[in-house]
Amino acid sequence: MIEKNSQTHSDGADSSDEVRQFSRVDGESVRFGTGWISGVAAIALSGAGLLVVLCIRFPSIFTMSVLREYYPIPIVRALLYVVITSGFLFGILSLVLRRRKVLGTTAIVFALFAGLLGGAQIQLPIAPDGSAPAQSLLSVDWFVLNLMFWCALFIPLERWFALRAEQPVFRHGWRTDLSYFFASTLAVQWVAILTMKPAQILFSWVIDESWRTSVANQPLALQVLEILLVTDFVQYWIHRAFHRIPLLWRFHAIHHSAERMDWLAGSRLHIVDILLTRGCTYMPLFILGFADLALLTYGVIVTLQATFVHANLRFTFGPLRYFLVTPQFHHWHHSDQSEAIDKNFAIHLPIWDWMFGSYHLPDRRWPDHYGVQGERPPEGFLKQLLWPFKR
Repeated sequence: MIEKNSQTHSDGADSSDEVRQFSRVDGESVRFGTGWISGVAAIALSGAGLLVVLCIRFPSIFTMSVLREYYPIPIVRALLYVVITSGFLFGILSLVLRRRKVLGTTAIVFALFAGLLGGAQIQLPIAPDGSAPAQSLLSVDWFVLNLMFWCALFIPLERWFALRAEQPVFRHGWRTDLSYFFASTLAVQWVAILTMKPAQILFSWVIDESWRTSVANQPLALQVLEILLVTDFVQYWIHRAFHRIPLLWRFHAIHHSAERMDWLAGSRLHIVDILLTRGCTYMPLFILGFADLALLTYGVIVTLQATFVHANLRFTFGPLRYFLVTPQFHHWHHSDQSEAIDKNFAIHLPIWDWMFGSYHLPDRRWPDHYGVQGERPPEGFLKQLLWPFKR
């Protein structure tokens, strides 16, 4: 096991301290009536409106071609009008209420820029041959859709069923995690290509088409179950290797550097960690030849579970926690307490940890704190991106 000496939490391990620290930003209160809430809402609304306008104006750069045909443009335009207008009005309210004008000014600039680009009346560009552009470079639309979905789902859940009710939505490290979320969703198409290509190049010579056909013709539910078993077994050992091999640990330590757990914390993953894990996991799936629909279904399942097990939720699921990976199980994996180091590597099924001696799930206890022991990565997306490469 890699030696990791105990750490001190420089930002304060006591969550009540975090609440007191968070009660003021830039010397001003963030409570209701101070312009903080209206300012944040204004930036979220006008920023989303600007991104959607950019997607419509430059679809070949900012949108996924597989999604374009499903967008109801008249409804999108109506929503754009509401979103941009609301962001502008909330920005004005924040300017009135708050001494520092950064939030309101930023939101108003976003809203005005969106309006200058066409706002709710923007038209779809047409290619010279009369068709809509097919290629795409960045998935801004995928980022917007994902952020809206996860926020709408998990922010209320984490308020109603919080494990740590005192933990604010904008907790320590949220900017770093949002940066990872933005980068991973923005480049989702490129990440998919980079994780699939190695398997297609290295193992095309071992492909048995008759075998792949028989696998793909199985019932969908059976294929999904088989994919879960195969990927979980492979990822268990990849995950364990990232903890045991010092070079790999430097990349995986980025994920463990999150000291607060919620739905956004699971986004904190170094690109090398993502490519190695997903690339190695895809190899047996490519060789076996599962149907595209089964792979897509598994992708939805793994995305939901990966987000859910990091969430700030107090659900323990009773006896089911011995058969499925739950938030309690994975929270222990993220703890920097000595009893939890190098435990709970499974992604879906704890059976692998039972079998190979890495299982740790106290009946009614949750970890007291999270993070890494020993040398800690710096906070900030760019700093963490470079940190594993430094001696």
